[in-house]
Amino acid sequence: MLIKFFRLIVVAVFAVLFATAAFAQALKFEVSVSPQLSPQPVDGRLFVILGKSERPEPRQGAGRTGMTSPPIFARDVKGLTAQTAGTIDGACVAFPLNSLNDVKPGEYFVQAVLDTNLDIKNLNAPGNLYSKPVKLNLDPAKSGAVKLLLTEQLPADALPPETELVKFVKLKSELLSKFWGRPIYLRAGVILPRDFAKEPERRYPVRVHIGGYGSRYTGVQRMMTTGSNFQKAWMADDAPRMLLIHLDGAGPLGDPYQVNSANHGPYGDAVTQELIPFIEKTYRGIGEGWARVLDGGSTGGWVSLALQIFYPDFFNGAWSACADGVDFRGFQLVNIYSDANAFVNAKGFERPGARELSGDVMYTMRHEVQAENVLGSGDSWAMSGGQWGAWNATYGPRGADGRPVPLWDPKTGELNRAVVEHWKKYDLRLHLEQNWATLAPKLKGKLRAWMGDADNYFLNNAMRMLDESLKKVSPPFEGKIEFSPGKGHCWMPLTEAQMMAEMAQAMKKP
Repeated sequence: MLIKFFRLIVVAVFAVLFATAAFAQALKFEVSVSPQLSPQPVDGRLFVILGKSERPEPRQGAGRTGMTSPPIFARDVKGLTAQTAGTIDGACVAFPLNSLNDVKPGEYFVQAVLDTNLDIKNLNAPGNLYSKPVKLNLDPAKSGAVKLLLTEQLPADALPPETELVKFVKLKSELLSKFWGRPIYLRAGVILPRDFAKEPERRYPVRVHIGGYGSRYTGVQRMMTTGSNFQKAWMADDAPRMLLIHLDGAGPLGDPYQVNSANHGPYGDAVTQELIPFIEKTYRGIGEGWARVLDGGSTGGWVSLALQIFYPDFFNGAWSACADGVDFRGFQLVNIYSDANAFVNAKGFERPGARELSGDVMYTMRHEVQAENVLGSGDSWAMSGGQWGAWNATYGPRGADGRPVPLWDPKTGELNRAVVEHWKKYDLRLHLEQNWATLAPKLKGKLRAWMGDADNYFLNNAMRMLDESLKKVSPPFEGKIEFSPGKGHCWMPLTEAQMMAEMAQAMKKP
């Protein structure tokens, strides 16, 4: 009996220890809103980021890919107040870890963010709420509940200060506002030509510039930094005089890609019917199709080609570097028409999402999409505002819930064949093939593209496919597609001065 009694005591002790350990492992964050910040309940997507330093703040590194990116955890929340907290726990979606339970014991700078901005999909968008970084020792076996308070708010959207040659535009778009059912604004940076004020009667051609993914219109400030290559070329005595319009790569679903789409709305029409004519009227643009050209790299490379192709009479030439996938048989390494899975190829191996110039894999598609699953409402990359999410919103259909239908399952990568048909209209190679008889005379000499054959995101594959297609069309393609072996993203053989000289030549009055 005594032995049996001791056995019962041992079992009871172990049960208590086990229960205590289990309770202690339940590391979670309880996030509430300061009543001074928002007296009303707040909805949004709640994030907790674990950084290794206080500066830069952890929130500024959220969304990076790679295993060294700061751990981030998220969920959708409703009705946050000072008394009603949102909880981030082991059940929340995570990146690059599998779960909050996998956090390594140690010291972290912890920060919470509540994404509430409906018009700019970005963790650091105007109006979003956040906590100050707090230094904590975390251990999933001991930490328990950690309380965080949202006490800060990012400043409201405002145009930067202007200079003599750098101007900013914020224009309410009637087309986009009607689509979204609320006021939506187009923003742009404008660089005026040298001596603009000294020649008040002179009118100018327009160069429309589109940056890489998510590039904001405020990029004109950097471009005109004293001593930069662009600034020196723009201000040179022999520089051709033109206006530069820098489009904005921000919208409710991420970069809108500046074309009409079922999810982003009629951006292409808004840019060509509202924004560019307004700027031309305000800053003495010529306002005719022969006096407008486009350029850009990466996202801007695709957008410049797409706008020229979709609006062939409105623009008079595109200078495109390292364009995003121009043929969806090569959507990076996915053939959307025949592949069954985005994450795993037909041989059963994980697909790379990016590579070094040496060929080493930087990260896989599964890894990259998981980062966007954390950013996206509903734990889906389709609502992330990230690169894959913005592509999907641009090219794909809108679901019954008003959200973009994902081309593939967020967790498994299995492709949804039902939505592929909608994507075809944005396959530039396919669009050109199907409409070549009409487009050939309108695009004569207007398309110029450059691509490194070792592009870090495998974009060279699609450009090669487009090149092969255009070699077979009749009447013949009269443009330029140039490749360079061993060059990555974004190789460009022209200097700023050379490109502007080519643009000026193209924009000579007929």
